[in-house]
Formats: sequence, structure tokens, C-alpha cells
Amino acid sequence: MDLALLGTGTMGTAIGRRLLAVGHRPTVWNRTAARTAPLVAAGARAAATPAEAVRDADVVITMLTDATAVRDVLRSAGPALRPGAHVIEMSTVGPAALPELAALLPPGVHLVDAPVAGSAPAAEAGRLTVLAGGDEAALDRVAPVLARLGTVRRCGGPGRGAARKLVLNTALVTAVAAVADALAVAEAVGLDRRTALDALAGGPLGAAVDRATSTDAAFAVSLAAKDARLALAALDGAPAPLLRAAATVLATAPHPDLDLATLTRRPGKEQS
Repeated sequence: MDLALLGTGTMGTAIGRRLLAVGHRPTVWNRTAARTAPLVAAGARAAATPAEAVRDADVVITMLTDATAVRDVLRSAGPALRPGAHVIEMSTVGPAALPELAALLPPGVHLVDAPVAGSAPAAEAGRLTVLAGGDEAALDRVAPVLARLGTVRRCGGPGRGAARKLVLNTALVTAVAAVADALAVAEAVGLDRRTALDALAGGPLGAAVDRATSTDAAFAVSLAAKDARLALAALDGAPAPLLRAAATVLATAPHPDLDLATLTRRPGKEQS
């Protein structure tokens, strides 16, 4: 099975490394060509354009920043896709974008939405959770590729994987913001960070504490802010005060390129 990987940022590179480790030799493309170099050095083939990357591919994986980037890439690559090919959209774009993305594909090319939960190290180790949505026949076709990346959870028809990922990321950003608030209260009442984290770890925010103290994750605040905006757009004005507050925190964070966990860290304070 010939594979193409469009997008070699942090997660795309990790997925590429995993594919190489299990015996695939993907063709890779990235808008900034230099970012494909580590995968090419490890055995991948480089393409100069999205169309070149997908021309001979049976399966194409997109791992890009947002729906705009995916849309632009598919417009470029679409004419080169051959009938019977499958596009696995692994970026977090929200379910509303999927019909438009599917419409950019030529007849006979199938779209599967399969965003992932997990870090870059988890991707390299094949321990992602893959949230797959699409027609059963399309999911059956790409299942061997997805299984190489981690545990595959079939979520239903087209867009259902993207929908579940949006729910998970809403929970993630609000929970990490809640940990940040709890730590601010701890500081105000004279409780050191480590003691506060130990207390929180035994309560309802235990999983969020694990994420807030992670040192190997690379989910940029700017990407979390994008996902919060997607969730708010899906709500279409419905009340969601916690999400709206978290979205404001993310939008005004001083270091948008750093990991989400930095929301819980105060410069010059004891960290854990």
C-alpha cells in the first residue's frame, strides 16, 4: 500500500516515524520543505507539491494546522488523486468542515475523518487513540494503516470522529484551565504547587493534573485556542461559560507556541 503524508509538523513527523518503523515508506510533503528532512533521512520520499505526493498513493494522510490548511492542500492535491484512493483527515477541523473537504475530492476518492488523541511520543510508539469516522467500507480499507498508529475507535459515519475529537478537546482545555485556577487559589492561600498538585491528583481533576504536568506533550496553546473556537462555533451561541472563559485564557496566553500545560505554570515559581 503506497502512502502519502501531507503535513510534517510535530504530530505529522511522529506519525511518519511510526509508519517508517512498521515498514511503510511514505511520500511526505510539507509547506516548509525543510521540515520533511528528518523523515527523508529516515527513509521517506520527499515531494515538492501535494499533487506530486499523492499521485501514486493508495492512502493519503493529512495532519495540518486547521481546516483552511486542509482545504488548500486538498484543492492542490485533488486532481492528482486516483480513483479508489482514500484520504485520512487526521487534523482537528471539527465536523462542520468535513462535507466541504469531501466535496473537494474527485469521484471515487473516499474521505475518512480520523483525528487522534495522544502525544507525539505516543504516535511514535503506536499508542494513539484514533477516532475514526466514515463509511464502513472506507474504514475497512484504511483500518490496517490506522491500527499501526494505535487503538482505533470507530465512531460512526462521516464526521463522527471529528465530532468526538472536538468534545474531547473541549474537556481538555477547560480541565487544564481549571487546574490553572486551582493552582492560583493554592498560591493565594499559601499552599505550594507540589502539595496542591498532589491534592488535585486525587480528585476529579486527576487526569487533568497528569496533562498539566506533562513534559513530553506538544499541543501548542495556539492550536488549543483554535479548537476552542471550533467548539464555540458548533455551539452557535448556546451557553457554555467554562468553555468561553477557557477560550479567552487561551487567546490571551503570553506564549501561544508553547504546550498547553504552560497555562498552569507561573514564571519564577516552583514547578512540578
